[in-house]
Amino acid sequence: MQQPPNSSRVPPAMTIIGPVAAVCALLLAAVSGFGHRWGWWTFGTGFAVLKWSAYTAIAALVLSVIGAVLNRPGRGGPKPADGSSHRMPPGFAWGLFGIVVSVGMIAVPVYWLYRAQHAPRIHDITTDTADPPHFEAILPLRRDAPNTAEYGGPAIAAQQQAAYPDIRSLLVARPPGEVFDLALAKVRAHGWHVVDAQRPRGRIEATDTTFWFGFKDDIVIRVRTVAGGSRLDVRSVSRVGLSDVGTNARRIRCFLQEMRQASP
Repeated sequence: MQQPPNSSRVPPAMTIIGPVAAVCALLLAAVSGFGHRWGWWTFGTGFAVLKWSAYTAIAALVLSVIGAVLNRPGRGGPKPADGSSHRMPPGFAWGLFGIVVSVGMIAVPVYWLYRAQHAPRIHDITTDTADPPHFEAILPLRRDAPNTAEYGGPAIAAQQQAAYPDIRSLLVARPPGEVFDLALAKVRAHGWHVVDAQRPRGRIEATDTTFWFGFKDDIVIRVRTVAGGSRLDVRSVSRVGLSDVGTNARRIRCFLQEMRQASP
């Protein structure tokens, strides 16, 4: 006798549309940053693409949840040939896949939004706000940069002090020449592009390029002689963007920590 069609069978589109949308959101997010890094568009366009990837991820999450619910185990439909009821239906597995990818994609812009809301709207961080190290060799590279290399003065210093009170000059009980060599080795270990290094003057200028969007941040390191050893100062400045969402502060904090560990 011919069996009646199974009314609980889920259309294939309802099973895969959510996961496919989730993968599309992932690709949009990836290309948003790399497109700017490769020169396809401005960083403003890249942020717009990232925003739309978040919208796509939200839609994918909703569709994936629907697909998972419609294909949940025990809902009905044909049973496995061996009579087992414990196998996960393929449609349910696809739904879970879409949910995981979508949630991960939504978390990315939420994370960056959180960082932006908890970081001061500044992009110039230095260990010495009274006498910040200045750029020389890097200035021609910043000629067309929206952000100036001139320090913003007391207003910027006050915002930095409120947000990053731990970022301050590092005193090292070693001769300036040794501190300079160690600092230069750390710069190269980080993969920063060294633009200028002058040991007699105790100056290093370098550029760090972020992985995703390819933003260029410039760093100047200054080593001076003080009683009992050396004083190390670092300044990191973004070329674009009003806020650096804390990137320059983290860079300096990490560099100083490495120098402390290497200079007992």
